[in-house]
Amino acid sequence: MSALRMAFNELRRVTSGRLPKLAVVALTLVPLLYAALYLYANKDPYAHLDQVPAALVVEDEGATAGDGTRLDAGHDVARELVDGHRFDWRRVDADRAEAGVRDGTFTFALTLPADFSRALLSSGEFTPRQGVIVLTTNDANNYLGSTIANQVVAEVRRSVSAQVGAEAADRLLLGFSTVRQRTAEAAEGATRLASGQQEAHDGAQRLADGTPALADGAAQVADGLTRLRDSTGDLPARTRQLADGAKRVADGNETVAETAEDYAAKAQDLVNRLDTAGGDVAARLRALGFTEEQVQRVLGVLGDARRPVDDANAQVQGAAGQLRALAGGAAQVSDGAARLAAGTPALAEAVTRLTDGANQVSTGTARVRDGASALLDGERRLVDGANQLRDGLNAGVSEIPAPDDPTRESTAHTIGDPVSVRGVSQTSAGTYGAGLAPFFLGLATWIGAYVLFLLLRPLSRRGLAAGRNPLRVAVGGWLPGVLLGAAQVVVMFAAVTLVVGIRPAHPVAALAFLLLVSATFVAVLHALNALFGAVGKFIGLVLLILQLISAGGTFPWQTIPAPLHPLHHGLPMGYAVDGLRHLMYGGPSGRAGQDALVLVAYLLGGLALATFAAYKQRVWTPSRLEPEPAL
Repeated sequence: MSALRMAFNELRRVTSGRLPKLAVVALTLVPLLYAALYLYANKDPYAHLDQVPAALVVEDEGATAGDGTRLDAGHDVARELVDGHRFDWRRVDADRAEAGVRDGTFTFALTLPADFSRALLSSGEFTPRQGVIVLTTNDANNYLGSTIANQVVAEVRRSVSAQVGAEAADRLLLGFSTVRQRTAEAAEGATRLASGQQEAHDGAQRLADGTPALADGAAQVADGLTRLRDSTGDLPARTRQLADGAKRVADGNETVAETAEDYAAKAQDLVNRLDTAGGDVAARLRALGFTEEQVQRVLGVLGDARRPVDDANAQVQGAAGQLRALAGGAAQVSDGAARLAAGTPALAEAVTRLTDGANQVSTGTARVRDGASALLDGERRLVDGANQLRDGLNAGVSEIPAPDDPTRESTAHTIGDPVSVRGVSQTSAGTYGAGLAPFFLGLATWIGAYVLFLLLRPLSRRGLAAGRNPLRVAVGGWLPGVLLGAAQVVVMFAAVTLVVGIRPAHPVAALAFLLLVSATFVAVLHALNALFGAVGKFIGLVLLILQLISAGGTFPWQTIPAPLHPLHHGLPMGYAVDGLRHLMYGGPSGRAGQDALVLVAYLLGGLALATFAAYKQRVWTPSRLEPEPAL
């Protein structure tokens, strides 16, 4: 028999019957399902990162630069992140973010601290320090999720660094521009200073030019003084003659005054005697018997008769006083004339000399005055220019930073790398292998359970034939797989931890959880094989493919296409991977407990389906008596 003949016979055998034909078609489609679904699920996971929940905490208080501009870098970064839609960013407070990363609500959290903007501006104040972006991750959520978060934060860091570097360069160039402006102002002041110096020089030159005229005037003054001295030589003699004449007048006035005073005394004596005589007459008349009226009438007649005498006496007395005053004034005039005569020679000589010399000095001084005025103006401009130069240079110096060497080096480093990332890992896988270990352990456990039923019968034929309780038959078919699966798990876990060197944070709990995973997967595959026989094996293979792409073992499960999201929530491997991550990396044990409850539900559901299959198979059918070829 030829090889082709044998091949044809085998193909005819495996396709004899409806179910075998479907099985062949199904086997033909297995590579298609694996390749197509896997590539569909992982075609572009980065395009679906906007489905990955991430917490964004903005505590930045902003800062004001030295030039008054406001910087709110934290809010700017947050706005760019949210608008960029790289992740499903949710702005929350710090406590909510930390709790969300811990319980898996958020894959990671990004925090922009309160001093973020102040740190970015610190280089301009020569107190350089980096702005810190805090990245909080939890490998128990997803190992590659943390890796992707690091890449995104690195992009944010580069973006902020470029922006801050550009602003720092702009401020540096602006500082140079300000220094240039101040230097230009100082140069303008220096130009004015030079111009003022030239004008001061010109004024000084004109002053020097006027000096000869001043000297000429001084010489003329000397000549005038000489002529004055010659022309006033006889002035002292004349003033002496005046003084002598004044003395003679004063002496004559004194004689007249004395004579007048003598006449006044005699006139006053006469008046006094007349007063006495009037009294004597009145007394005699009264003695002779005249009445008082008659006496007064006689006295009145006598008074009228002496009135001219009284008037004359008053005039004489007044004239005598005036003559005495005239005599005193004449004496003073005489004394003044004498002093004038004594001082006139020097006075006349000095007055004449000063008058003539002052005229000459005035002429020369006018020229000096013009030069001095120009010199004053030039000096004033010189002072203004010097002040402007001083202020401009001082302003320029104040604009030029002068950091010491350590500050300069630190500032240069901070400008070149203004942002740093501080990672906070709530749990850490440590290595790439440890990061993928939960996924591969869960996958290996499913494969281990799958291959068990290539050897084991899902239900005992003897038990079915004897009409045993369906639950007992189901449990009896499940327990061998559980025991062999436990052996698989123990050997696998020992090799991974002892040989490969992956150290779980909670080894005992991780092993116990992995045993539960194995028992659950055995229950599911046991139920499929018990219900569907050879088709159940195929379904188990398809479920392996579906769980491979939906469990979130590599990329976060949110990155798979939306139509596949129900698979993540509806199949058990995602819960197995999640629980193993928390127990291996040190996440919250409560999360692993929730996953364990879901797995127990799957286990009980598998036993329930296997019990239903045992119940159905208590009745024998022709297809069971003459089964079609099995896979």
